[in-house]
Amino acid sequence: MENIRQNIITRAKKILIKVGSAVLTGDDGLDLKIIDSLVLEMANLAKKGYAVVLVTSGAIVSGKHRLKITENLKSIPEKQAAAAIGQGRLMRVYSKAFEKNGIYVAQILLTLSDLTDRQRYLNIRNTLSTLMAWGTIPIINENDTVAVDEIKFGDNDNLAAMIANIIEADLFINLTSIDGLYTCNPASSKKSKLISVVSEFSEEIEAAATEETSSSGTGGMKSKVQAAKKVTAIGIPCIIAPGKKKNILTDIMTGREIGTLFLPMTDRLNSKKYWIAFTLRPRGKLVIDDGAKKALLEEGKSLLPSGIIDIEG
Repeated sequence: MENIRQNIITRAKKILIKVGSAVLTGDDGLDLKIIDSLVLEMANLAKKGYAVVLVTSGAIVSGKHRLKITENLKSIPEKQAAAAIGQGRLMRVYSKAFEKNGIYVAQILLTLSDLTDRQRYLNIRNTLSTLMAWGTIPIINENDTVAVDEIKFGDNDNLAAMIANIIEADLFINLTSIDGLYTCNPASSKKSKLISVVSEFSEEIEAAATEETSSSGTGGMKSKVQAAKKVTAIGIPCIIAPGKKKNILTDIMTGREIGTLFLPMTDRLNSKKYWIAFTLRPRGKLVIDDGAKKALLEEGKSLLPSGIIDIEG
């Protein structure tokens, strides 16, 4: 398996890194030591010629800490207000840390509607391509201040998977608070074992991914596995790894066996089909006949009007 990892790392030139709130925060709000450590590693990757894009959480937690709020925020207006306060501080911390290492950053805040609109989607892709060509590291977060259920990604794992598709990443690294995907929840079972490599999304893999989340985050292991499933469908390998571990990115990029590696599928979706399948939300339903079903599923053909029986929505 080391050879597989090494081959993946050797081919990776464009890397999407997602860092969750549980990694970025400690008892006193943002964990500046962790952020400085991760930033140093990302800056070193950029200096070696890698294109790096960062999807980060942490705005709401940062805002709560600034206001000295200790209890969980329940209402949407409270979370949005905390995000408005915290996002600026979060970016200031990142910007200062990256500039100390000679790297400039760019902030991009998105809602789902930005990606479901094809023209805006393409504009975002072009902007990201330009920023990477300039050697700048784009820092992306959901625009929590304006996002409501209808235009939310759900969590930043889902957002990161979409961004990985947009930039056509060679590798998606999802940094979390635990070592990777376990056979069962390690917090409740001593028999739990770390799964090193996932080559297919079997029932056992789906069952191993729990929905439990930390107090600071919105996505549990289930959302991380779902994100891995989405990116591997278009040929992007994914590694879920412990974000608080020292030199974690360096270890990953030297091919060390760490975390859980999700191997890419052999049958890849192209970028536009991925956009249709995983970014757009259903607005209606087409009822098709058996011939159209066979053409789509078995022959890889397009849907013709003659195969449509009914339209709903």
